[in-house]
Amino acid sequence: MTPPQPGFTPVRYSPDVAPPEPDFDRSMQQIIDVVEGFERDSVEGEGEHRAVRFAHAKAYGLVRGTFEILGGLPPEYAQGVYARPGTHDALVRYSNGLSHLGADRMLGNVVGMATKVFGVDSATTLPDEATGHTMDFNMINGPVFFCNTAAHYTFLAKLFIDLPKYRLDGRKGNHRMFHDWVTGYGTLPASEWAWDELGAMLRLGERARWQNLLLSSFFSMGAVRHGDYVAKLRIRPTDDSAARVQTRALDPTGQDEVFRPALVDELARTDHEFDFQVQLCASLETMPVDDLTVEWEEHRSPFVTVARLRFPRQDIGGEDNLTAADTLSFTPWRCPPEHVPLGSIQTVRKEVYRRSSLLRHRLNGQHRAEPASAADVLPDQP
Repeated sequence: MTPPQPGFTPVRYSPDVAPPEPDFDRSMQQIIDVVEGFERDSVEGEGEHRAVRFAHAKAYGLVRGTFEILGGLPPEYAQGVYARPGTHDALVRYSNGLSHLGADRMLGNVVGMATKVFGVDSATTLPDEATGHTMDFNMINGPVFFCNTAAHYTFLAKLFIDLPKYRLDGRKGNHRMFHDWVTGYGTLPASEWAWDELGAMLRLGERARWQNLLLSSFFSMGAVRHGDYVAKLRIRPTDDSAARVQTRALDPTGQDEVFRPALVDELARTDHEFDFQVQLCASLETMPVDDLTVEWEEHRSPFVTVARLRFPRQDIGGEDNLTAADTLSFTPWRCPPEHVPLGSIQTVRKEVYRRSSLLRHRLNGQHRAEPASAADVLPDQP
């Protein structure tokens, strides 16, 4: 069925939808220093004698699938790559959101879904991958992000790394974390305290569920260019697919691993399908681009399905699957120019993710190259 025309006038893209942030370059370099310092230390600090990602360090599995761009979309949604219907191979890396390895109950239930789509008929915006034809989507299981500016991320990046340490100290640790978060470790004047970011972090924790990853919805958090317009993105299981999941609620109290075993078992049992959706910006006042702590309300602009992600039955239970997941890199800037991320935090991710990936692969002695096909990473299964 063809989606309806939007009942509003979508905001048209222009470069000034997200004005540049003062002292951005200085803040970004400070963030890069924190991230690279953590990755160097992680070789010994995480106990596996290898560098891990600054964010989404622990993989739960790498899944092979297809990404079908649908035809018959209204023109406001049939923008850029979504104006060219067709089916592409895809890989999806499920992960925990934190910078660390360890038991799921210690890491928590904010999780990520990074999708790599192959054979996109447009060059990427990354200067060192000018001939590449993959497109990445980096998402988490919540619609907001816990930071608004590069300036605040200079201290929130360090605090993000230290979250498990605060948790170990129970209630006192939480109180200390709240203080450090809001005050920037005591460096911010009261007028600049990060109350909104703390609220977003708490809401993320409240919305996250201990449930099978195949039941969760995942969001882009930040806005992206959508051809002539501005949008956010969501991936959610179809109703039929969600109903097929047998292992649903997860209990992390009695075992270290709950997310990966449930994912492995379900994928070995049956196939799964997801709606890939676009939410157009209807108003920069109520649906801001430069404030990632604000959820875009669906009554102002609904999510519209523009593609379908499908997983066939498959075996991802081997250690080689996790090894393959570890070698890949994902960045929302691996995309055509008509779909670039927007805003300060999204722009931070461009260089931080690139530098993080370069360093991690070098420290681990891994060859860093974008795969040409999904089969290059996960061979066909019988």
